[in-house]
Amino acid sequence: MASMWCNFAPLLAKVQLTMSLTPLTPRQKALIVSNVLKACDDIEKLNSTGYKYLYLCSGFIAHYNLNGFKAHYAEHSLKRDIEENYRQNQWRNFSSGEENAAYYHSKRDVYNAILGGLVARDELDARVFMRDHFQVIHIGG
Repeated sequence: MASMWCNFAPLLAKVQLTMSLTPLTPRQKALIVSNVLKACDDIEKLNSTGYKYLYLCSGFIAHYNLNGFKAHYAEHSLKRDIEENYRQNQWRNFSSGEENAAYYHSKRDVYNAILGGLVARDELDARVFMRDHFQVIHIGG
């Protein structure tokens, strides 16, 4: 029986090597963040890059394909779901140095960049609203 495992050892080593996930590159991260932020305003702008990222995040389901995902979010708020699923998409169960930690941490970076973009957009919208609808009056000397 031991000799049987010897025959499988090279195959098992090869399988283990291919299980490692490659972290997202800075360009991939930027493309995903840009696309998902656009899709939060108009779900029809979601492309396969943003879709493939989102449906692998916790709290999102594939809806069978990109068009099914778009159909769902034509009726629901993608922004709200991104905000509500924040905690589940931090991949805290991976410590630096562990296998695939760099990949999951790169996914966390993307998720947090999307959230940052949404917060920045909300802040800008609030400032524009205040500027357009309120007059600042200085009282006192």
